[in-house]
Amino acid sequence: MRDLIRAREAAVKDRTRKRHEIRSFLLRHGKIYPGLKAWGTKYLRWLHGLSFSYRSQEAVLQELILAESQCRERVVRLEKAIEDGLLDWPLAPVVERLQALRGVQLICAATFMVEIGDVRRFANPRQLMAYLGLVPSERSTGDAVRRGGITKTGNARVRRVLAESAWTYRYPAKLGKRKYCESRHMPEVVRDIAWNAQARLTKRYRALIARGKRSTVAVTAIARELAAFMWAIARADEQQAGT
Repeated sequence: MRDLIRAREAAVKDRTRKRHEIRSFLLRHGKIYPGLKAWGTKYLRWLHGLSFSYRSQEAVLQELILAESQCRERVVRLEKAIEDGLLDWPLAPVVERLQALRGVQLICAATFMVEIGDVRRFANPRQLMAYLGLVPSERSTGDAVRRGGITKTGNARVRRVLAESAWTYRYPAKLGKRKYCESRHMPEVVRDIAWNAQARLTKRYRALIARGKRSTVAVTAIARELAAFMWAIARADEQQAGT
């Protein structure tokens, strides 16, 4: 499973690079997408319909589009392989229950469990936060202690997926239809943790923004606390398995 997760991560990076190459090429030739969301169906239709003054330019764009398409297809294949691999992976039940949390989808949950493994090695959430490099750095000058940005000393892969998930807490707490359908069969303790996380983290994000914090700083703080809720769900799953 670790190999699949990391192969998928590499494929996503390749896809991102190809998309940047296409964007740079288009900007050099004054082609700007008039819509809002890039890489959706409308964007791809617009991209394929572009015309240039020279055939050489059209040939270059077609090669760039083909390269991006191949990367995109590889990501899809690897995500399907991850789903199939979960069928007989011992940690699959924990991966499923972690997805009760807002913003935590299959890739985030699987990455977390692949990289963290047995959460019992962390006696409390703060130990996990420190392991992930999500705790503030500290500098001592005499009697004064100053706190800076996060240490970033831990697992960058988990930090990255947590940050991506944390952005969803910008919006008010709400149990959407999809999350309800995904989590209604889960143990009550898992559903309670997931709702408490949503209620707390959405409020926390708004409070940080109201205090003048940058959105990136607020999201990092949310990612830190989200890790704690994931720890709680993983521990709850283990405790239930032991009863």
